[in-house]
Amino acid sequence: MNTLSYKTESAKKETVERKWYVVDAEGQTAGRLFSRIAHVLRGKHKPSFTPHVDTGDYVIVINADKIRFTGNKL
Repeated sequence: MNTLSYKTESAKKETVERKWYVVDAEGQTAGRLFSRIAHVLRGKHKPSFTPHVDTGDYVIVINADKIRFTGNKL
């Protein structure tokens, strides 16, 4: 019997492991920072990402008042 499984395992709400991330926004460009944070909030950085299950992590943003805006965003 082959012990290697070829089945795709789907993440379940009960098995999701969440981590906390602290992001320093000082000097960061707004759009790039926001897209990276959204990536982590959705959980797309994890190999266990499943679209219909909330697999995302928690994000705390510090120094948000020092974000760099480019162009005519203000």
